[in-house]
Amino acid sequence: QVQLAESGGGLVQPGGSLRLSCAASGSFVSLGAMTWYRQAPGKEREFVLDISDSGYVNYAFSLKGRFTGSRDNAKNIMYLQMNILEPEDTAVYYCKARFMDHRSIWHDAWGQGTQVTVSS
Repeated sequence: QVQLAESGGGLVQPGGSLRLSCAASGSFVSLGAMTWYRQAPGKEREFVLDISDSGYVNYAFSLKGRFTGSRDNAKNIMYLQMNILEPEDTAVYYCKARFMDHRSIWHDAWGQGTQVTVSS
């Protein structure tokens, strides 16, 4: 009932910045916590950050300081600001959102992912 659409990925040089967006649409009553994950080639899916509906952000320790998460509840959009990008940040970035349907049941929705490539 909820669709998530990531955008903002692309090719950037090391040291550059990108801002990813995850927009939620569809039928839901409430949008709960939203999470960014990433998966690099040959590696397992990795937690990036999680942000509550109130805007509190929990970061992966290794990424805190370069990555910043935020959300706009009025627009149902979560953002991931990525700075000082490194080749090791190359991955497909996915967003996940918890939403409550019209039966007051919580579900998780996943986006399709957006590719971030950091290369010279």
